[in-house]
Amino acid sequence: MKRYFTIGMAGHIDHGKTTLTKALTNVDTDRLKEEKERQISIELGFAPLHEDEELQISVVDVPGHERFIRQMIAGVAGIDLVILAVAADEGVMPQTKEHLEILDFLGIRNGIVAITKIDRVDEEFTGLVKEEILEELKGTVFEDVPFILTDSLSGKGIEELKELIIHTLKEQDTRDAKGAFRLPIDQVFTVKGQGTVVRGTVYEGKVEEGQLLKIMPNGIETRARQLQVHHQPAKSAFAGQRAAINLSGVSKEDIERGEVLVSSEHFSVTKTIDVAVKMVGDLEHIVKQRMPIKCHIGTAEVMGKIVFFDRNELSNSEGEILCQLRLEEEVVAKRGDRFILRRPSPQETVGGGWVIDPNGEKYRFGQKTIEDLSRKKEGTPKDRIKAALSENKVLSLSEVTVKTSLDELTVKEILHEEDFLRVNSKEFTLLAIKEAIEEEIADRLNEFHLENPMKQGANKAELLQAMQNQYPKMLVEFVLNSGIEKSAFQRTGQFLQNKDFYPHVPKSWQKRTDNLLAELKKDGYKVKPFDDYYASAGIPENLKGDLKRYLEDQEIVVPLDAQNYWHGDHFREAVEELKKSTDAEFEVGHAKEVLGLSRKYMIPFLEKLDSLGITRRAENKRIWI
Repeated sequence: MKRYFTIGMAGHIDHGKTTLTKALTNVDTDRLKEEKERQISIELGFAPLHEDEELQISVVDVPGHERFIRQMIAGVAGIDLVILAVAADEGVMPQTKEHLEILDFLGIRNGIVAITKIDRVDEEFTGLVKEEILEELKGTVFEDVPFILTDSLSGKGIEELKELIIHTLKEQDTRDAKGAFRLPIDQVFTVKGQGTVVRGTVYEGKVEEGQLLKIMPNGIETRARQLQVHHQPAKSAFAGQRAAINLSGVSKEDIERGEVLVSSEHFSVTKTIDVAVKMVGDLEHIVKQRMPIKCHIGTAEVMGKIVFFDRNELSNSEGEILCQLRLEEEVVAKRGDRFILRRPSPQETVGGGWVIDPNGEKYRFGQKTIEDLSRKKEGTPKDRIKAALSENKVLSLSEVTVKTSLDELTVKEILHEEDFLRVNSKEFTLLAIKEAIEEEIADRLNEFHLENPMKQGANKAELLQAMQNQYPKMLVEFVLNSGIEKSAFQRTGQFLQNKDFYPHVPKSWQKRTDNLLAELKKDGYKVKPFDDYYASAGIPENLKGDLKRYLEDQEIVVPLDAQNYWHGDHFREAVEELKKSTDAEFEVGHAKEVLGLSRKYMIPFLEKLDSLGITRRAENKRIWI
């Protein structure tokens, strides 16, 4: 399968990130008037770098100025590889160091150092800059990354850098496109004639044109009306791609950067998060208990407090600290998500880490809480299996072992516990997921019954299709069949109903329907065209189709042909009378004598008997079956 990656440019202001991006992609990502005037990047810039049969690579150019650190974090939060730009004539600068710390905290492990503007200095000076960078990278995750010497204006090193990026990503695992879709929004704008558009990097899963989505944390429902990848229309977008999505039913004012577009409600919306945090190596100010912090998670920036359970302050880096973030606004988070913590005043990055549990609770101060958080951090084998199944919905034994790094025997033992459910001979799910699907089917059927009370039920194929963006089709079918077996749902042919539902005429139209049926019954065998009865009873045009189908399905009326209907009682009486008064076979003339009908009604009646399998025609005779 084709793989999709987004890489980021990071580094100090005026170290050539935007110019390097343009040299690699031929796209100027500084598009704002203010950016042109001030010659600095203020907002995130995006450009396509490379595409072939195997790979599609996009570039995010992030601002280097300290005032725009929020935009920088939002841009690099979803990248797979970083290009750290360091100017040959300046070397390592304050934002070089801060960007490095941020990249480390966000768990970005793949990088390339691009020493830019090499034509401005001599070879000896470039060598000194490289030594300075190597010293700065010691002890960081980028300690062993490759270096490329570049000059964007002359083109030196550009092709080599591009080839190195492609080669590195070919060796790198791509993001998971199988799970639920999630896109943290980093830009919101309107397009004339199209409406609201959001843009971001697809963290995981995939999205398709026309798919129902939710904007979290507010739960606003919307639909992906159109998709674009690199300004080109697309039917779908996958994990690792930059995507622009035209949303229906929402205005620009309904959405903010930092919100998240998802296809599933299984992502936690939370304000209290249990976390593992590391602080920066040289804290300038003490981090105190319940100190106000800015938390950057995904593309969101939220104020909150940091809560320690084993100390009241922190003055230097002490490895990984288990603590809690209590935020002022809700965010979307899941276990393993990365975040950055910054002090609001004076503004500085103080640390970062990863989410242990997005649904934290209030705990007592003391060692016991640290021990509990430590166990939760490590995650019991059962916790890890539950997390894997929560994300993927259904997995085989081998898939569970790979995703949890547990041995097969342990996985087998745990999957036999009551929290888990075997779907088929190979695959498993969580009992909680089965119950959630069952509840959703019931809700969807209930909604269908309320809107269509006269219909037999919802079409099974349409129901499965409506739910396939949230759950695998096979899993929904499994839950559905299980529900039918235990009578939670009913099935009539291709139609599904909730257990207590039966088709019925809405109370508001019952009297008019009764009048229609009374008039039809009064006319006996010699009926008027059926539409005349609708008109006489005052039944509106938009109700006719559903009502006619309901009356037919319930055999309250029987169509002889497209125009003429008999009341079901009269039809059954006619069949009994004809059967009683004829032999095993009979002719049309005999039937006309028995029922006293003209050919206008007699011929359609007999043809109806044939179509229902009550009689069989043999030349000019009918034979009872």
